[in-house]
Amino acid sequence: MDVCSVIKRRLEELGLEQKDLATAAEVTESYVSQLLARKKLPPAPDRTDIYEKMAKFLKLPSDRLSKLAELQRREELKRDLAGPPTPMFGEIRELILRKCTPDKAKQVRAIFEKQPFGELERLVTQKLLDVVKKVAKEELNSENWLHLVARLAGRSYEQMRVTLLEFLDTDVFRLSPENCVSFLDPLIESWDVDLTTFGMEIVLNRRIASGDPRRFAFVEMGPDQPEVEPGFQEFLKDRSLSGTASTEEIELLKKLRFDGKRPTSLYYYRELQSIRDPLHFRAENRWATRKFKTKGMLTTPK
Repeated sequence: MDVCSVIKRRLEELGLEQKDLATAAEVTESYVSQLLARKKLPPAPDRTDIYEKMAKFLKLPSDRLSKLAELQRREELKRDLAGPPTPMFGEIRELILRKCTPDKAKQVRAIFEKQPFGELERLVTQKLLDVVKKVAKEELNSENWLHLVARLAGRSYEQMRVTLLEFLDTDVFRLSPENCVSFLDPLIESWDVDLTTFGMEIVLNRRIASGDPRRFAFVEMGPDQPEVEPGFQEFLKDRSLSGTASTEEIELLKKLRFDGKRPTSLYYYRELQSIRDPLHFRAENRWATRKFKTKGMLTTPK
């Protein structure tokens, strides 16, 4: 039993139609239709409010749909990561480079073109995506903000909610040109990266997003070993995720460190697939041999 089956059955039992559900969830009927036809993967529960709205409308337990969605997404993720990642669209790279500070853009472009979808391009894109997603998630329930963005994009409120929900559900492997045009382009004013330390500064468009520039630093780890992340422990316990990991891979994943964030077991599963992909690493590459600690210095918008 998956999300689509449960929703379809409840609509039939209650004598309701897809358009009624779309109105309750504040999305378009087209989005609901594609979701129920399994043309779209159910969105991640922690990135959307759609399951709560649907469950209330369908008179289901509040967590019924979200739990089913999590299981369905986990299985889909395993299938997706079985193959190599697809390089980004050229339009996405151009938009990201256009936002780079002028004094660094030429050098960064050369690296991007020499190593398509390589470590630096993935790092930059991921951090931009993280920052914009944080802003978008905070504004998800703000009708005024959504109406403002919808007017700027020439869309209806419901269409913009669908676009926003899909954007919150995307990742660096599935980022589309539409995602960039709708959110990365208007929200990001500029970004800069230190090619020695890989520290980043991201400046937001103050007309749409409040707050100071976001700064990230990457510093080398010492020999001391902090406590094991709960998500990593869950990853090890779930043999469907960690069963094929070697001792060396387990040690590498264990050494990943985060300040202020708690990665899930699925995060470690995705990292496991990433470190196995020869596309991402080279023999002399320090990204594969040095230990890094991510230190995100985010300023909470007032």
